[in-house]
Amino acid sequence: MVIAMPDLAAADYQFARFVLERGLAALYAIAFLVSFVQFPALAGERGLEPVRRTLALTTFRQAPSLFHVAYSDRLLRTVAATGVVIAMGLLLGFLQQLPLPLTMVAWFALWALYSSIVNVGGTFYSFGWETLLLEAGFLAIFLGNAHTPPLFPVLVLFRWLAFRVEFGAGLIKLRGDPCWRDLTCMNWHHETQPMPNPLSWFFHHLPRPIHRVEVLGNFAAQLVLPFGLFLPQPGASIAAALMIGTQLYLVVSGNYAWLNWVTIVALAAAIDDTTVDAVFGFVPGAAATLGPAPAWFIVAVLALTGVVVVLSWFPVRNLLSPDQKMNASFDPFRLVNTYGAFGSVSRERYEVVVEGTATADPGPDAAWLEYEFKGKPGDPRRIPRQFAPYHLRLDWLMWFLPLSRAYGEGWFLPFLTGLLQGDRAVLGLLQHNPFADQPPALVRARLYRYRYTSWRELRASGRWWNRELVGDFLGPVRLRDGR
Repeated sequence: MVIAMPDLAAADYQFARFVLERGLAALYAIAFLVSFVQFPALAGERGLEPVRRTLALTTFRQAPSLFHVAYSDRLLRTVAATGVVIAMGLLLGFLQQLPLPLTMVAWFALWALYSSIVNVGGTFYSFGWETLLLEAGFLAIFLGNAHTPPLFPVLVLFRWLAFRVEFGAGLIKLRGDPCWRDLTCMNWHHETQPMPNPLSWFFHHLPRPIHRVEVLGNFAAQLVLPFGLFLPQPGASIAAALMIGTQLYLVVSGNYAWLNWVTIVALAAAIDDTTVDAVFGFVPGAAATLGPAPAWFIVAVLALTGVVVVLSWFPVRNLLSPDQKMNASFDPFRLVNTYGAFGSVSRERYEVVVEGTATADPGPDAAWLEYEFKGKPGDPRRIPRQFAPYHLRLDWLMWFLPLSRAYGEGWFLPFLTGLLQGDRAVLGLLQHNPFADQPPALVRARLYRYRYTSWRELRASGRWWNRELVGDFLGPVRLRDGR
């Protein structure tokens, strides 16, 4: 007896697949590049939070990673470089021309290699967008290749991912800081967000009524429009386009690594070719002819769908819980997760400024010079820079330090030690080292309150920030016995 396979082809979603493939490949390439450049200094053999600690505390079953077999910085960079090469092959469309099993292997390799990095990265890889990229990357294994049509269940699973990202973020706000409910959170958010970009200052100075509209738009995009992703066309395309617009608003107003971009890519799964053709007059990524999907591939996609449905119980239960977790995984492979962001908004911005002096005596005559980070605010005259989707991991964690010293446990003192030792890897994480010739004798960390200047202050002084000293975050420290 021959069992007929259901027709799951979604030939009218070639643009959606094109965006999913190229977008995720580009983001994978950036993520692996970040690991190649930063991981050894942050969590490598001599890193601020050495990977051996994480490996000693976890098993493969708890945190699946190739590095449970062996770790070295050279191996890490080999893995990261391999990831960049594979991702570029998919970004340029070369690997989609291979037979379907090999295209799937390429996507699986990206997911397995990046999982291996994230699962041993410790604090520096604890951001929600790591899990988001991995979940989207796992679904990408089932996108097919250039010769087969995309299958509709896979597109629905991407929509379900986008739904959880947006709806989870909306619920965490609705249940969280009262300023979301009274529509005032955006009065402070652009100034106090983790890493402002060049336009954040201007967004902060928008009129207060506009800030209220920003909050209302946020609630519409995160609590109402996500349900539109499952409407018949063109409703789903319209909902996705509106949500993409709100994500792009976040892109131009802050630095959130690849959080917004993965969400945008996932939302593209709801846009059909008919809508694209109606708007642009052509469909990017559309192939002239596509063959049927193999039966084994259809079975694999149905199995994937079943697994996601079962695992979705945990994030759905979390979404419905009054004690909703903001970002959490419920299985070691991070296949189906829960997301959220900015359940609370700081009213004031505090920054830890790190200084050093060549003088062994920390008395009043000591000349203290500041270390400048690449992304986080430091010099009040320096305009915030755009880095996203590139991720400055150390700069992001520095934002958490004033909120609680616990965020720096395990890595902040080793960071200061690296400065005292003149460690090249640690110094490579910074924008400016004021002690290029010889490491300092002492370093300290001071706490400042930062606030944006007004239009008048900017014109008069050239400063983007005003800052005032609050006190010492950590008093002067020196190497013990030269170590």
